[in-house]
Amino acid sequence: MTENERYLQALTRRHFLTRCGVGLGGAALANMMGNLAQAEEPRVHNPLAPRMGTLPAKAKNIIYLHMAGSPTQLELFDYKPELKKFDGKICPKEYLDGKRFAFIQPGKNPVMMGPLFEFKQHGKGDTWISELLPHLASQADELCVIRSMSTTQFNHSPAQLLLHTGDPRFGSPSMGSWVTYGLGSENENLPGFVVLASGGRTPSAGKSVWGSGYLSSVYQGTQCRNTGDPVLYLSNPDGLDRKTRRRQLDALRELNEAQHRAIGDPETIARIAQYELTYRMQTAAAKVMDISKEPKHVLEMYGAQPGVKSTADTKNVGDKPLAAASDPAFANNCLLARRLVESGVRFVQLYDWGWDHHGSSQPEDMKTHLPVKTRQIDRPIAALIKDLKQRGLLDETLIVWGGEFGRTPMRENRGGRYGTFVGRDHHPFAFTMWMAGGGIKGGLNFGATDDIGYYPSEDPMGVRDLQATILHQLGLDPFKLGVVRSGLNSRLIGPTEEGKVRKEILG
Repeated sequence: MTENERYLQALTRRHFLTRCGVGLGGAALANMMGNLAQAEEPRVHNPLAPRMGTLPAKAKNIIYLHMAGSPTQLELFDYKPELKKFDGKICPKEYLDGKRFAFIQPGKNPVMMGPLFEFKQHGKGDTWISELLPHLASQADELCVIRSMSTTQFNHSPAQLLLHTGDPRFGSPSMGSWVTYGLGSENENLPGFVVLASGGRTPSAGKSVWGSGYLSSVYQGTQCRNTGDPVLYLSNPDGLDRKTRRRQLDALRELNEAQHRAIGDPETIARIAQYELTYRMQTAAAKVMDISKEPKHVLEMYGAQPGVKSTADTKNVGDKPLAAASDPAFANNCLLARRLVESGVRFVQLYDWGWDHHGSSQPEDMKTHLPVKTRQIDRPIAALIKDLKQRGLLDETLIVWGGEFGRTPMRENRGGRYGTFVGRDHHPFAFTMWMAGGGIKGGLNFGATDDIGYYPSEDPMGVRDLQATILHQLGLDPFKLGVVRSGLNSRLIGPTEEGKVRKEILG
């Protein structure tokens, strides 16, 4: 029985017993039965208590690295030498007719654009990886590179929402919320779902991509910072010591438990759990978020700099943050991600802004700005993989990397013109993601696209497939994990059977 069903059952029963008079003895009977029901009501449970999934789990936790804005697969992972032959030529109409683009104007004769950087093959699987990612290339044998991803959305917010919540509209629970709803957390002193952001901005879809939607708010992501208090307002105010705070919380808990017994609203349980978690986090979170305690060689491996704020937004061009080559925020967050999963946090989500390379301004210039962004992530991600492996954590930690869609084989011609800077438009039809650890086959190249990277040509994989495969690896049945809402079986993978667990990439 779900929390909402328990709430409705309790409300109906107590409404009859306490509010419906039945003759002269009705009030007395209601009072007596209400007291009995209250006496039998157990103390509220912890909704984040660890639970087993319904399937054998290959992974215990997940680190999801989302590159907000969507990186170009054609400059990073999907090597297309044939595309070079068409560089500067007018795009054939077959790739434009009937298509919708965010900014490309098909009637203005957009031209094709070849890869801007060189590629080499790496590892036992001869995986093609760009010269922009030399550190990550050294970990090629741990990667399963999926080059045949596609989505139905071509604008940032809907595509991010579809990827992370299963619905291109606002209001649905995020993937991290579903995971903690199904599995709870292994550390009662830390949130089960932690969010870390870098790049000077949050994703286009805002905090909805880590919200809990129609699930209890206890399952929403907790956004943490890598400087100052890990969570805003976590510390006690001046003049309030820890013992006094404990007495306050005990009194609040008694009041909330009484309200829960009377009304049964599941959000009351969430309120109790959040107050208690915040109290425990005051010491636990500060300890795990302090990367200055790491050995010097570990900090250097990641390129992390404890206590240094992100410099990504220190210089803006228009409303776009201009990334700094030495910005340590993403590196700090990768190290924090390792510390968090090591401490039992179930789902760690890293969002890094700055990957929307349209070529309409300097921060969106693919030739000069893309190398800056890749330098920021290359060493930290490679270090994360190596660090998890040397600690025996990679097999039980699933790492996912990617954006919300890809970039077009055509050069963007916003306004029908080409300016100083170079970029590509949004491309939902084909893009690249990769996964590592957590029972995924390393050194695997899965799927392929046509000669110019426009459509998948082998083993197409949709967003629903990705979601189903992630849940499966964590021991959650993607077809059964859901709640009945307005008569619909609401799930991360949607109400249909479209999503498939892609067993071809599982070890």
